[in-house]
Amino acid sequence: MAPPAARARYIANKADNQVLTKKPPKRLGLNGKSEKEAGNKKDKDAKKRISKQAGSSSQEKANPNPIMPSVNTAFKSFVSVRLCSAIWAYIADCDETFNYWEPLHYIINGHGLQTWEYSPQFGLRSYTYLLLQGVPGYFYQKIFNPNPILIFYMVRCMLGFACAVMERYMYKSICREFGIHIGRLWLIFQLFSVGMFVSSTALLPSSFSMYFGCAALAAWWQTHYELAIFLTAISALLGWPFAALIGVPLVLELVIRRREWKTFVQWTLISGAVVALPMIAIDTSYFGKLTFAPLNIVWYNVFTSHGPNIFGTEPLSYYIVNGFLNFNIIWLLALQLPIMLVMDYLIVPAKSKSTLNFPHYISLAPLYLWLLVFFAQAHKEERFLFPVYPLISLCGAITVDVYQRIFFRLKSLVFKIKSGVHYLDQSMFIAILVMVTSTLLGLSRVFALYRNYHAPMDLMLELHQFKATPQYNPNMIYNVCIGKDWHRYPGSFFFPAHNFRLRFLKSEFRGMLPAYYVNGANATKVVHPYFNDLNQENEHMYFDYDRCDFLVDFDDGKYTALEPNYSKRSKEWLVMKSLPFLIPEKSHKVFRAFYVPFLTDNHIQYGNFNLLKRKPKRNGR
Repeated sequence: MAPPAARARYIANKADNQVLTKKPPKRLGLNGKSEKEAGNKKDKDAKKRISKQAGSSSQEKANPNPIMPSVNTAFKSFVSVRLCSAIWAYIADCDETFNYWEPLHYIINGHGLQTWEYSPQFGLRSYTYLLLQGVPGYFYQKIFNPNPILIFYMVRCMLGFACAVMERYMYKSICREFGIHIGRLWLIFQLFSVGMFVSSTALLPSSFSMYFGCAALAAWWQTHYELAIFLTAISALLGWPFAALIGVPLVLELVIRRREWKTFVQWTLISGAVVALPMIAIDTSYFGKLTFAPLNIVWYNVFTSHGPNIFGTEPLSYYIVNGFLNFNIIWLLALQLPIMLVMDYLIVPAKSKSTLNFPHYISLAPLYLWLLVFFAQAHKEERFLFPVYPLISLCGAITVDVYQRIFFRLKSLVFKIKSGVHYLDQSMFIAILVMVTSTLLGLSRVFALYRNYHAPMDLMLELHQFKATPQYNPNMIYNVCIGKDWHRYPGSFFFPAHNFRLRFLKSEFRGMLPAYYVNGANATKVVHPYFNDLNQENEHMYFDYDRCDFLVDFDDGKYTALEPNYSKRSKEWLVMKSLPFLIPEKSHKVFRAFYVPFLTDNHIQYGNFNLLKRKPKRNGR
């Protein structure tokens, strides 16, 4: 049950915090009855009744129901936006390509690149997670044998739909717990969030954990504790084990505040048995030995002497800047929410602040606990914040609401305002200003990302044109080589057929690269001597330059002996396709991050991302 103060506020402001239902509530006429019943009732004093109805009608117009999208309308909006993301978002993280798309390609098509994390001696990644995404694609491939890129986009669309389902559930829960005004602000912020555009269709455990972790929070806010525990288990075990951090406030509230430790223990055991046991069985069958991937990845990142820091470290400002790029002003609003809640407590009367079931310091604790832990880590990556992206939009929405209430309170102290006037009537311009600003910045950022970084995905499609030419030989293995730009490779699903292979050329990069799964039924069980967990390069991964049939290279104007300008070797290579790709070092920081019509093109510089085809030699090759 909600505290008395919260329940009183909820009922008093029902017009702004009413629970969403499938059918609109009936308008009440006389004596609390519906208008239809009131009209059928015989009343001798007709003039008095008409007068009362007129008074009731004028009161409704003075305090109308807020404009709000229904749950189904919100769901349709989410689906539309997430499908756009599936089609137009580029792959921003090479970890997504090599740790997930490539092993998934192996599961579906029988060949793909393997990283050291999938070596049985380490077992950091779970094949169970891949199977959840890969089974539909596997049957699609077996039944229809489509172009591989169609499988890629089918999987992406499935991910986008799954994200929309989560957002629908969360939208309904937010409207119940925090109010319709905050719910509709959250809806707008989510639809135009760059962070959600990137993360919603990413094949990454952190995105998977975002789906189920935020669904768990939505269940928690509705006091569905059993479901919340089960969804948290799915998020942490099948997705990313560190996502269990989101469930810590849930557990503390359930065990300490409500003292229902039996429910926690019971459903933790049930969830563990339902999720972890099949996962261990599946991964053990793939790795050839007993394997529990979540434990392995926690052990590697927390308890080894080197940990993830060998892959690079970033300053504290990394997440500050990254958060602004992905959520613009909403990120800044979310960061200041704790301070604004204190000001709200001191300035606004107590009766107008609270939620339905939990105080803010409990319901919003997962976001700030997450930021506290991950800001402290030296190794930082954008995807580490994916699980709390919807919470950033929520906290930003609550901050806007707090600003509106404080503004109304201060205005009421200075000017005389009629009693019964709602704070939204006097402060809606603040919400509109924030929504318009964040929407414009979000669209500007999305357009800049597509314009500046989508070239590698578009470039690979040119190989499909080669497959349609008479020069194509279906019985030949074509080697597509890549050097310094290996981290921009979008994946084997972009190859037009199964006889194309990615090959690595030696460059200035000195880290560990992936290698192809060996042929055979037990390829996932083979331990290779060239894999290590220290990010040390191995010569086994490099390919002979003279055997390359195609070459992908970005001409950014910087050349070394190991990274020459391949496109200038006109005697060896023919430029099949060239697309513009941003050169960050030569572009203005603001204009490369946000597209501004008529200004951006004057402050940024592009290089050529080239797909080269080897010219036939004189011997006819």
